[in-house]
Amino acid sequence: MQFREIGRKILKIPLPWGIGILALAWLVFISSLHYWLNFDHGNRRVVKMGYMPVITNLAAPILDYATRNGNGLRFEALKFSSFADMGEALRNDQIQAAFMIAPLSVVLRQQGEDVKIIYIGNRHESTLVARKELNAEKLSDLRGKTLAVPMRYSGHNLSILQMMEKNALAGQIHIVEMNPPDMASALAVGSLDAYYVGEPFAAQAVKNGDAEVLYYVEEVWKHFICNLVLVRGAFIENDPDIVKKLVQGAARSGLWAEKNVRKAAKIASDYWNQPVELVEYALTTPENRIAYNQFIPKEEEMQYMAELMAHFGLTEKEDIRGLVEDKFAKEANLEKITDVESILHIPRSVFEKSCRTVSTQIKVSQNF
Repeated sequence: MQFREIGRKILKIPLPWGIGILALAWLVFISSLHYWLNFDHGNRRVVKMGYMPVITNLAAPILDYATRNGNGLRFEALKFSSFADMGEALRNDQIQAAFMIAPLSVVLRQQGEDVKIIYIGNRHESTLVARKELNAEKLSDLRGKTLAVPMRYSGHNLSILQMMEKNALAGQIHIVEMNPPDMASALAVGSLDAYYVGEPFAAQAVKNGDAEVLYYVEEVWKHFICNLVLVRGAFIENDPDIVKKLVQGAARSGLWAEKNVRKAAKIASDYWNQPVELVEYALTTPENRIAYNQFIPKEEEMQYMAELMAHFGLTEKEDIRGLVEDKFAKEANLEKITDVESILHIPRSVFEKSCRTVSTQIKVSQNF
């Protein structure tokens, strides 16, 4: 009866007043949603990071784990199923940082988006695997076969196109796009003959006995960039201290993971929903493979990538002006990395000493 009475009263409200009430309710809803998306309980500032579950993006789950509890800044890792969706989320300000596949950053910049590369993910973590029954020993053994890459705007696609061109195999291997989580199962059922991807998705097929390694990426492209961190220019302009903490934390997380492989694998496996043994295998096979300390973005590397993209018809131009912002990575403090907590909470005395050395203009954040 009470609901019926309320309904009758609502129907009696004049139309202009009703529209006003609806508009006010909508404003309250949008404001509440904005608050919820940007702050968690306790009024903590939240930075949302989009990522795909590959080793190059190991910093994302580690930063999330390190800031999950307590006070201060919170880095929240949001797992995406495709890089295209992640790109749209960054474009629409649904996330503040994207652990993005490298060539897609060039595309976004050339489309007019004010985006900046601020950090390069862990390198040498991509692998080209082929079905075990093929007994492939060289690229020409894949002639007439189907090979998957994460997307056309990926370093893996550029790498295989370059290899095919150098080996007079242009157009002789069928390249398809596929989301990395689907690759191992597609190869297992025979839908794919090979795939080229960031780990641990290649190791998954190798450990299952379905595939064999044809090439490790570092054998064909030294210092290969799989993923990097992309942010909007407005984020840097409005919150430079937070961007600094993001980059510094990401860099420190890699150096911590290098010395604490088992612990890093456990953290990642929980976020990625992958067996810890698989993640640890990918982190250690071959031994000392992953490069954690090459995180500073370099304009010449991205320019080379842009030139390859234009050469293979993926873009119409090579221009990347304004895309690379290296100052945060160059200024990262890498001292006193002892445990997960130390990734973000540097001892104050060490931090102040570093600040004086790098620049007297850097402001010391109260969150350290």
